[in-house]
Amino acid sequence: MATGYQVIARKWRPQTFEEVSGQEHVVRTLKNAILRNRIAHAYLFVGPRGTGKTTTARIFAKALNCKGGPTVEPCGKCSSCLAIASGSSMDVLEIDGASNNGVEQVRNLRDDVRYGAADGQFKIYIIDEVHMLTPAAFNALLKTLEEPPPHVKFIFATTEADKLLPTIISRCQRFDLKPIADEVIVARLAQIAEAEKIQVEKAALAAIARLAAGGMRDSQSILDQMIAFCGESVTEADVLEVYGLVAPDRVNALLRAIAAADYAAIAALVDELDASGRDFVRLLADLQGSARSVLLAAVRAGGSTAQLGVTLSVESLSRLLDALRSAEATLKFGLNEKANFEVSMLRAVEECRARAIDSLIREVAALESGEKKKVVETPAQAVGEAVSGASLHQEGMAEQSGPPQQEQVRAAVAAPFLRQFSAERPIERRAVPGPRPVAAVEDAEAAIGQEAVGGDESFESARAIPGGRLPEKREELPERPLPTLDALVEKVPAEVIGALEGLFRAKFRGVRRIPPESMH
Repeated sequence: MATGYQVIARKWRPQTFEEVSGQEHVVRTLKNAILRNRIAHAYLFVGPRGTGKTTTARIFAKALNCKGGPTVEPCGKCSSCLAIASGSSMDVLEIDGASNNGVEQVRNLRDDVRYGAADGQFKIYIIDEVHMLTPAAFNALLKTLEEPPPHVKFIFATTEADKLLPTIISRCQRFDLKPIADEVIVARLAQIAEAEKIQVEKAALAAIARLAAGGMRDSQSILDQMIAFCGESVTEADVLEVYGLVAPDRVNALLRAIAAADYAAIAALVDELDASGRDFVRLLADLQGSARSVLLAAVRAGGSTAQLGVTLSVESLSRLLDALRSAEATLKFGLNEKANFEVSMLRAVEECRARAIDSLIREVAALESGEKKKVVETPAQAVGEAVSGASLHQEGMAEQSGPPQQEQVRAAVAAPFLRQFSAERPIERRAVPGPRPVAAVEDAEAAIGQEAVGGDESFESARAIPGGRLPEKREELPERPLPTLDALVEKVPAEVIGALEGLFRAKFRGVRRIPPESMH
């Protein structure tokens, strides 16, 4: 014999606007519409499953047809309210759009709207899953929906608003019901558990809220199942065991192992979770949620955080979160769930340690522009210093040119040496000619640059410089050896080496020249 047991989701279904949880923006708009007598003829409720679309539609229908209404506080005791709550009202018709989606059903509805309400003030049609109607059925409903009789109200509910015709949406007032926050779900479940005289751990309620993913009805169904499984006391371990969830501390331990690139710890944790029958798809979602929280903490902290045991930047955490997101398709459609999950975790490690070239360039540029710029001698600076020792005698220009022009001439002399140095070719040092008049800095750069690398032919071609001629006799200057790479490494300060090692997470070895052709 049937016991008449009513599940929690139906027993504790909200009956008034005040009992609706997490949809305050919808409740406020509907109540103001009633108070100001601005009730529209068609409403569209959009949102995920279990967020209160049909429940809000029923409460709104009771508010409109209550004996003392329209009112924002339906009594729940009159014949109209009781009939609506039980689903037997002749004036409030709930239609399943999935099974009544043809043109004939819509034509019957169109003919039925001509008759007035039997008990209340309005005849209200609540069409659930309205997106299941065929295009022909929608088109048959358009005229009636746009200009219905004054006593008719339409309320549509759907989880997929993108499947509705724009002509339908434009004729309705749309309300988007959002997923309910975990805190709101936990508070509501705690009230239900207290009323049902069930002892439920707060951690267990939090685990149920995680499973519900923003759906209040789903959370109440899960609580109902856990009461049937555990009896009068529900613990977090029971919820984790029944639904294959992973405890938050284990999720955090796995995320820390990924951040620290501890491959052995990752493999051990995956083996442990697989042996206990945990759901890897759900674990991946929990990892994404935890990584997102750490990322937001890094943003609030100014660019980095050490919540995972090592200091990670916003860029590294973004790459980590993106790698976890990319693993969803691999995990869901792969043949070996454990192997795919392990590969995804190892790939997340590599993504977390990768660096974008643009950010790397910015950080190196910041180091060079700081105080360390004064103590770090780059190869270009070393070559410029070596070449600047050569005597440049300019007849009649020492007083006229001044220091700025002398620095430009020195840079012109250093240019060919820098090109030789970057191309990894041996630099051929030649004698610099004696005093000669130079008309302009550009001419000096051309003449001295050609002579430094060109040989006798370049020297002969330099005689064509306007404003003067070169003497036949060349004055030999002592050669100064260019610094080697080893010497350059020795000049790098220890604090710069430490900064580079911390930046790249690698041991500093030395400086290597890169051929120009490989940089194109």
